[in-house]
Amino acid sequence: MARVKSAAAAAATAEVRVSSVSDLKRLEKQKKRSKSGGFESMNLSPVVFRGIKKKGYRVPTPIQRKAMPLILSGSDVVAMARTGSGKTAAFLIPMIERLRQHVHGGGVRGLVLSPTRDLALQTLKFAKELGRFTDLHTMLLVGGDRMDSQFEELAQNPDVIIATPGRLMHHLAEVEDMSLRTVEYVVFDEADSLFGMGFAEQLHQILTQLSETRQTLLFSATLPSALAEFAKAGLRDPQLVRLDLETKISPDLKTTFFTLRQEEKYAALIYLAREQIRVNEQTLIFVSTKHHVEFLSTLFREEGIEPSLCYGDMDQDARKINVANFRARRTMFLIVTDIAARGIDIPLLDNVVNWDFPPKPKIFVHRVGRVARAGRTGTAYSFVTSEDMPYLLDLHLFLSKPIRPAPSEEEVLHDREGTSSKIDQALARGETIYGRFPQTVLDLVSDRVREIINESVELVSLQKTCTNAFRLYSKTKPLPSRESIRRAKDLPREGLHPLFNNSLESNELTALVFSERLKEFRPKQTIFEAEAEAANSKKLQGPSQWLDVMKKKRAVHEEIIKAHQNKTADDTPKEDQLEGTLSKYNENKVGSKRKAVKSFRDEEFYISSVPTNQHLEAGLSVREGFGINRLDTAVLDLVADDSSGIQKQKAVYHWDKRSKKYIKLNNGERVTATGKIKTESGSKVKAMKTGIYKKWKDRTHTKISMNGMPDDSNAEGGTGFADKRMGGNRRNFKGGRDWKSSVPNANVPSELRNLDQVRKMRQQQASKVSYMKHKSKKGKKNGTKGKGGQKKGRQNHRT
Repeated sequence: MARVKSAAAAAATAEVRVSSVSDLKRLEKQKKRSKSGGFESMNLSPVVFRGIKKKGYRVPTPIQRKAMPLILSGSDVVAMARTGSGKTAAFLIPMIERLRQHVHGGGVRGLVLSPTRDLALQTLKFAKELGRFTDLHTMLLVGGDRMDSQFEELAQNPDVIIATPGRLMHHLAEVEDMSLRTVEYVVFDEADSLFGMGFAEQLHQILTQLSETRQTLLFSATLPSALAEFAKAGLRDPQLVRLDLETKISPDLKTTFFTLRQEEKYAALIYLAREQIRVNEQTLIFVSTKHHVEFLSTLFREEGIEPSLCYGDMDQDARKINVANFRARRTMFLIVTDIAARGIDIPLLDNVVNWDFPPKPKIFVHRVGRVARAGRTGTAYSFVTSEDMPYLLDLHLFLSKPIRPAPSEEEVLHDREGTSSKIDQALARGETIYGRFPQTVLDLVSDRVREIINESVELVSLQKTCTNAFRLYSKTKPLPSRESIRRAKDLPREGLHPLFNNSLESNELTALVFSERLKEFRPKQTIFEAEAEAANSKKLQGPSQWLDVMKKKRAVHEEIIKAHQNKTADDTPKEDQLEGTLSKYNENKVGSKRKAVKSFRDEEFYISSVPTNQHLEAGLSVREGFGINRLDTAVLDLVADDSSGIQKQKAVYHWDKRSKKYIKLNNGERVTATGKIKTESGSKVKAMKTGIYKKWKDRTHTKISMNGMPDDSNAEGGTGFADKRMGGNRRNFKGGRDWKSSVPNANVPSELRNLDQVRKMRQQQASKVSYMKHKSKKGKKNGTKGKGGQKKGRQNHRT
């Protein structure tokens, strides 16, 4: 027996050892996975992890690796990263992990707010793909879609709503039983655009309807420090994640800047589409107004190129069709306004063309961020006019990149190999080189474009509209910085862009050099002086007086020119000149006994009047650009002390006739407190009830109950018979088909009534019967009176 017991004990210890070894191996595997930094280390549920793998994600991006653990821990997060870095998945995966499964009668538990319809539609697509193995019900609330269809989806008790602020506020005002108190997870996607597009009032009203225990996230590609501090004030101990500050655009993106005149842009765009961009490459073209979208799309069709188009006021169905054609590669060009610069992820996009140069650096970042995403390469072509040069300098101040003009045609003609090697070295150092289009190419294509426009009546009328629209656009766009305006005037004339150096032969370069010399030619004499000297040589007396007049005129002008030159010479020298003179002075004083004067600044504690990141924060700002005065933001005037200041303070408030009081306006607009809601397209609609929901409820006998209570009675009289047969869950029907198409007479309203409805129907019938009885008695009385009157009339007639 002792031997048996010892054998059993040995076997038990062996089993423990084996199990401990297997546990150790499993723990080691888990440690390796956690150290790997992949999605495995985030302890995601199997259904969520399967959705991530099915989507094709293998390794998390830096913003996902940094932000997702914080979000999964329940903290509020303010995140900023460049476009194409995976911000959408960074907040969708934790949301699906937290909600995980559908809760009947639980109300809305996740809310994602987007500035535009297209971005909301794209977020919905990603959410459905990542949560395909869960039973979460996600719906879309955007403008342009029918309210009835959105009422039907809301009646099915969705778990997640992806919406634009305008349409969400419309539903909150229309539907009585719609509440956001059950929301646990709120995301502000493209937060700076939401706050900058005039949605501040709607966002404030939406936040007041949310619970205080919610988790709030702010995501954007550009998030200024001012907005981050504002978010900190409204969030509960938020964690700030700010990545890729040094690389604001993708390193795989190639930027190309062409200088040309405004009227030459059409020819340059046609040349790029025909010669530079390959046939199998897809291109996104950004213009300033919707009128330019219509004009360029018509011009492309006349040229034999079929494009897609998209702008804010476009019908929602037409926008979906055009974007779908571009995604399916049925069209290779998509002409858009800045509405498509925010978060639209079009796969396999190769090029971006800035037909109108963006007035703000962050708009440029969003535009060019459509390409070179997820490890791909891409090219961004930008057309720059002389008026756009200060904006180009502001952009490079924001990007912290040097910029230089292309070498002249004469330098290229003399030493083509040397100039090309210098250009390659400059590009390798990260410098930007801008240059001109070949004038011969522009002249040839311009003639063709002019013929197309003159032959089309539609293009002629659209061109006039575009001219007026661009004039208004130029007045309303923000101003560049004064320093960039001054620097743009001192820039040397640029040469031919390096992109065209190899395509031009030596004869063409010689012709271009000759034309440039002709442009720089300035005659020493006017026509009057030349004719006067010719007349003097021929001994004619007539034109000699012209020579005297021009001599007097030149004498006066030379005095003015000399005075201006002396004034500029007496101005304070520049900083680099001062540094050069100071260094020379110190070198001369090395042998002297007097010590060199040290700087009084303590670099650790010295506070400069100019912020070190001034250009970065100005480019990232929501409302102001580089033209803002820094002192205006630092001054706090409690009461204005002059008439102009008092007038500005009054303009901040608007007299509301209904409430009989002043209402503070948002975003510095003139009149926004009119009781209207600003939609994502910029239009304003009434915030009052329009009765659409009541009509829909009476017609369909269905109501929306989103108070977080159990939805036992979806219809007014309880759950219908068809719903009971389906188990109350329409989406779990076998075969995945629509339950209405499979159940006979499912569209027929339920005839079952509850006690309140029966009592109401009986009261209506009783009141109707009493009304008919009263009406019949009244009719009899009137009839007898009428008969008596007729008898009296007959008697009088007989007498």
